[in-house]
Formats: sequence, structure tokens, C-alpha cells
Amino acid sequence: MMYSASEYRRRIQHTIYPLKYSEYVEKYADEFGLDPYLLYAFIRTESSFEPDAVSTAGAIGLTQITEETFSWIKLMLCPKEDIVFEDLYNPETSIRFGAYYISRCMNRYSGSVDTAAAAYHSGWGTVDKLLERQGTETLTEFPYTQMRNYVYKINKAYTSYQEIYLNKEGV
Repeated sequence: MMYSASEYRRRIQHTIYPLKYSEYVEKYADEFGLDPYLLYAFIRTESSFEPDAVSTAGAIGLTQITEETFSWIKLMLCPKEDIVFEDLYNPETSIRFGAYYISRCMNRYSGSVDTAAAAYHSGWGTVDKLLERQGTETLTEFPYTQMRNYVYKINKAYTSYQEIYLNKEGV
């Protein structure tokens, strides 16, 4: 079967920027007031949609949450639910917890994707110290290479998701 250049490009884009776990992404993006494409960008950046992903820091699941962050989210979101850290290997649980945490980061940092991404990656304490030093409400500079690269990746993925899927042609 022959594809046109635009169809071929669209298929490649959909492979590189998939909409996996859309049922959960849509549900929890809606529940926590997030753009679903932003949530897809975080999942793609964090785990490449691999539910069994584990980082060198011990973060697990699609949204790569550490045990410390899991405990805090559980306390805030669902203290009475019988959920343990390892349940983050379940795509729905990971997306639910990740969406909640991203929404808290977005709310805390005035809706700034850059600052929220930096906080998701490096923690609120690190970002708060940088904001104090910069004297701003959102980060304008990212002094740490890993943080800067992470914010870049989130923005690139988010922009790509919007360009691909908001334009129904995907080109």
C-alpha cells in the first residue's frame, strides 16, 4: 500500500507522539483541570509510555513518581484508599497520581508550564529557592542542566502533541 507524503508523515508523528492510555489520560486530565496533551507530554518524557519504567532515583510507573512523592499524593488525594507505592505500575493509578501532581504544580506556579515542569522534575523546594533568588513568580532561568533539558523536553513534547492532534490532518 502506498501512502502520500502527508499520510506517511502523520503516521510517523503518531508513532513518535502516541495517545496511549487515552481513557485514563482524558479522565484524569479532566478531573484535575489539565490539558490532556500536557499530560501526554509528561508521560512520554517520563517513561515513553512504559508502565514498568523505573528511574535511577527509584521513581516508577508511567509518570515516574518517587515513593516520597507517592506518600504525599496519597495523603492529599486518597488517604483512605488501599493503595501502595507499587500500584504505580498500574497505568490508571500512575496517570491519576501524575495528573494530580502536575495539576498541583501548575496551580502552585501560576499555570507556568516551564515552572511546573521544573518543579515536577526537581521538587518544589528547589524551584521555590530559585524563584526567591530570581525574584519572580515563575522561572525565567534554569541554572541546572538536567532541569533545563527536562523543561525543554516537556515543552517540545507538549507543542508537538498540540500541533499534531489539534490539527486533525496531523501534518
